[in-house]
Amino acid sequence: MSYVKIELTAELKNRTVEIVEKSAKGKIKAGLNEVTKAIERGTAKMVVVAEDVSPAELVMHIPLLCGEKSVPCSYIATRKDLGEKAGLRMATSAIAIVESPVEADIKDLGAKLAELTK
Repeated sequence: MSYVKIELTAELKNRTVEIVEKSAKGKIKAGLNEVTKAIERGTAKMVVVAEDVSPAELVMHIPLLCGEKSVPCSYIATRKDLGEKAGLRMATSAIAIVESPVEADIKDLGAKLAELTK
C-alpha cells in the first residue's frame, strides 16, 4: 500500500488493536471526513487506518496530515477488522480516537510509531 508509511511489528499491531478495542467505550470518529476534521481541529489523540482501502487515494492524505499535526497514525489489516474492533456495526476505512480511557497507552504507542518513522 502506498499510503502505509511504516511496517508495523506484530507487537505494535497487537497494541493498536488493544487500544482501538479499549477506546471503543470512549469517543471515536469514524469515516474519512470525520477523521480528517478531527485531525485538523486537533481533537484526534490517535488515528487508525485500514490497510485494504481501495482506491488508496481515499486515505493517502491521512498519514501526511497526522505527521503535520503530530498525531500518532497506526494501521489495521482490514476495514472489517477496524469496524469490529472499534465497536461499529460496519466496516470503516479510518477512525480517530478523540477520548479514550487508555490515553497513556496511546502516548506510549505514539512514541514507538514516531521512532519507526524517523
